[in-house]
Amino acid sequence: MKFEVDFKIKNKIKNYLSNNKLFLSFLVLSVFTCHLLRTVTLGFGFYLKAFLIDTLFLFFIGTFGYLFKPKNRFKYYMFWLCFTSALAIGNTIYYQFYQSYISVNLISTASMISKVNDSLWNKIHLIQFIYIIFPIIFVLINKKLKKINYYELIDSLESNVSVFKRIGYLFALIIIFLLCSISISDSSKFDNQFNRGYLVKKYGLYLYTINDLIHSVNFNYESSYDEAALSYRNYYACKWENKKETNEYTNIFKGKNVLFIHAESIQNFLIDLKINGKEVTPNINKFVKEGMYFSKFYPQISVGTSSDTEFTLLTSLMPSSRGTVFVNYYDRKYYSMVNYFNNLGYYTFSMHGNDRNYWNRAVMHEALGYQKFYGAESYIIPSDINDKDYVLLGISDSSFFKQSISKLQDIKDTKSPFFGTIITLSNHSPFNDLNKYGDFDVTLKYEYTNDDGKKETIVRDYLDGTTMGNYLKSSHYADKAFGEFISMLKETNILDNTIIVFYGDHEARISKNEFNLLYNYDPVNDKILDKDDPAYASMDNYNYDLLKNTPFVIWSNEIDLSSHIDETMGMYDVLPTIANMFGFDEKYSLGHDIFSNEENIVVFPNGNVLTDKVYYSDLYEEYITLDDTPIKDDYINKISEYANTILEVSNGIVTFDLIEKEKENVGICEKE
Repeated sequence: MKFEVDFKIKNKIKNYLSNNKLFLSFLVLSVFTCHLLRTVTLGFGFYLKAFLIDTLFLFFIGTFGYLFKPKNRFKYYMFWLCFTSALAIGNTIYYQFYQSYISVNLISTASMISKVNDSLWNKIHLIQFIYIIFPIIFVLINKKLKKINYYELIDSLESNVSVFKRIGYLFALIIIFLLCSISISDSSKFDNQFNRGYLVKKYGLYLYTINDLIHSVNFNYESSYDEAALSYRNYYACKWENKKETNEYTNIFKGKNVLFIHAESIQNFLIDLKINGKEVTPNINKFVKEGMYFSKFYPQISVGTSSDTEFTLLTSLMPSSRGTVFVNYYDRKYYSMVNYFNNLGYYTFSMHGNDRNYWNRAVMHEALGYQKFYGAESYIIPSDINDKDYVLLGISDSSFFKQSISKLQDIKDTKSPFFGTIITLSNHSPFNDLNKYGDFDVTLKYEYTNDDGKKETIVRDYLDGTTMGNYLKSSHYADKAFGEFISMLKETNILDNTIIVFYGDHEARISKNEFNLLYNYDPVNDKILDKDDPAYASMDNYNYDLLKNTPFVIWSNEIDLSSHIDETMGMYDVLPTIANMFGFDEKYSLGHDIFSNEENIVVFPNGNVLTDKVYYSDLYEEYITLDDTPIKDDYINKISEYANTILEVSNGIVTFDLIEKEKENVGICEKE
């Protein structure tokens, strides 16, 4: 009897495989496309739940193909396979830029990417289009099936009744599986979409895409508003209940002018970096030594890059999880640093040598409180891109700084005290305007002792022509322009009674392979060190992320501020720190004064968290320790919950304009 049952089961399986070759080919190729996307973007690993959910969804989609005649079924499956491949290609390229996945809410940023199309093309590689191979394979399978008269053979074996049954069973199976697999904590991630990588890794490409479409098309404003408003009220009730601290830096700069220098793509690893004994950024290095240098300062950007930096630094809020603040949420009430200085009687302004409408700055700078925005129309920009004063996107930093001096002199003479932001441009990716950067040599001259005991010098051009090599040349150029600017500020006495705040706006989006070239190159053997070599510097996800910090320096020409602060600091800590130093009260910051007694916790828009003790990845649900302090699960749960609160409160403010709409409402502080 057992043999008979086994034979029947095997026979049914054999018949199913034989009679559903096209459908199964579609299913295997589509599921593997989704799996390959996760591998290419998130790294090697088999994500079982995501694999199963993608399989169920594609099985469900594929079942509708049985509503067509067998000879017409290929077109239906081909459409969905091409759609899946296109989705994978788009997400792979997008991930190269933003370490995130495509969202309908982020389509508005496409116009921003088009302005830096050189950078886009620089990040597009043939491997990103590998998914095209699956539709090609499917075409070949279809040709093979036609040759063996497959479609004619199965035409009489099917009925539409079995199709509807199958669809119903599959739909029920998907719903049951999802209800059983989505945890309470994960349900909030589907709602806020802070960490898109987590959703794709855990629940697959299709469920992520469907969830994104639902939120984009049918956003439940009323219920979402109530939840966001409650979180907002309770968070600030606790914040306002705490008595404000004072410290040694309270009011230290009260009444002084302040000039923020927003340095495009200057990362912290450049500080004191030398190639052949020559400093890459000698002027910034000198500036760092003379000022208050925060060496573990981390931008908290999302897809808005530089615009996210401006927003978070000035408001102490987080970037939006749906779109970008500068493009999508410019019409909200924000309590920015600019407005606080306006209230102190300061003249406030911003300067940038690029199109004033890029990232919607013309509108958003006004919304942030700047009284004047000196955009491209305020500068003489060469019409010929071959002109030495035209670098990459527009006016060179050198020309921009020179032309800004007369404007700054007039402001200092007639409108002091002032608060200003200077936004640089030339060090923007893709760092390929090589004939404008000067003669900084990135070839490596290396002296070593050979087997005969004699000293030899070898020259390796391993960085020349690479993104890393070009970035070092570009940064050296930007550094030279910065040094000239500081000299001009001194010569014109603009630095009298003026504080400079210098910061790198975000990381340069340089790949792990490029950092391997910089840190793990073996010049003697002309190759990258093996991972088991004692001198090998790991470029795993954690170390790579920790390299994304940028310099943050507070500097004075009159006060000795030279100090090195190595506590972890986020961009949202700038506003409360500056507020304490300049003697004004701020109300809605999510960060804190870096010199207060609070623990330094940096929350990133994707849910990752960094403290002086650990770096926790929400994507991988793992952490690494940064000192010898024993870490308990309670601590990880605490900082993870803190990150969720920060992101929810900030997103509520941005999405629903809660500062304006809830200004009369006060919540209840619920303490543990």
